[in-house]
Amino acid sequence: MILHVDMDAFFASIEQAINPRLKDKPLIVGSRGNKMHTVVCAASYAAKALGIYSGMPSREAFARCPNLEFVEADQSKYIWTSEQIFELLKSFNFPLNYASIDEFQMDLGAHENPVSLGNELRKQIYADFNITASVGIAKNWLLAKLASKLNKPDGLALINDENFEAVLRKTSLDELCGMGGKTGQVFIAQGLKTCWDLYLNLPAFFDNNPSKFDENPGKSSELPKSVSHSYTLPKVQINHQVIQAWIRLLAEMVGTRLRQQNLVSATVHLWLNGPEIGNFGAQKTYPNQATNDGFEIYQRASKVMARLAAKNPRIRAIGVTCSSLSLSVYQPLFSEEIRREGLIKALDRINNRFGEGSIYPAITSFTR
Repeated sequence: MILHVDMDAFFASIEQAINPRLKDKPLIVGSRGNKMHTVVCAASYAAKALGIYSGMPSREAFARCPNLEFVEADQSKYIWTSEQIFELLKSFNFPLNYASIDEFQMDLGAHENPVSLGNELRKQIYADFNITASVGIAKNWLLAKLASKLNKPDGLALINDENFEAVLRKTSLDELCGMGGKTGQVFIAQGLKTCWDLYLNLPAFFDNNPSKFDENPGKSSELPKSVSHSYTLPKVQINHQVIQAWIRLLAEMVGTRLRQQNLVSATVHLWLNGPEIGNFGAQKTYPNQATNDGFEIYQRASKVMARLAAKNPRIRAIGVTCSSLSLSVYQPLFSEEIRREGLIKALDRINNRFGEGSIYPAITSFTR
């Protein structure tokens, strides 16, 4: 059996745990500090009940609820909490995967009482972090993830042979992982409305998702496929220096996460969105020069950006992704490399001690 842990309104719940004044209130976490010119990164359940959701412009969220509470996103808190939850789950001694920053999956094998274990996990997470999690249990990762949604928030659901049909009959197709957007629309256009409809037409879709962790499309606890960060600007931006500042900041954030996992990347992908260019995406691979240095990632992303045909395009959103990952086993040989690695380690120690962003590249001041 697979046990899927899905944290409830993760970013918002962390902010409410830190500041009890926000508990049970409609709250959004914004991608930047200007609360009227940002997008919703996360919404508390009280805000969701008002129709506020992730990705909504904050101005629209405040139109729906003028008394909405607002907190600027702090990725360092969320990443740290996620890592601590992962360590807690590891202590239960089952094979464990990161599915995302707020989702985790355990292979319970033939555990005799998975429901009891799931409830124990939920209680321990709440006791340690004062936030809630929902748990789903089923024979494979797809159904376990679906089960984790059924009794949110702070709930547990088991999908087994006895209730399989009943659960799928009452669950709409878009609740199933992979059935959002255009994929789901294709099936809905064919008259499939529930998960049971899909099962009747494509039973293998459910049966070909076994509980083997090496077939889990989530991020492996051993080696993820990529590490990325993206940001939607509060308004279209044409200032080249500001755009470069955001690319540098995102590159630094990606580099930090790579170093935290002792990984290096050979491929850097840059994604840009804007009125003139639409969605631009391109990458460059350096087979023998894998790195986790934020400055080097930034330089490589800047070279990718140079491929843009448009001169000084207006930009609305930016993303930096590192892939072709491997464990960092290379030891620097040249004096400049040794000096650079020492500097990066010193900066990491300071930021780990005093908070992420305590020391930052000067150019990123344009993002603040």
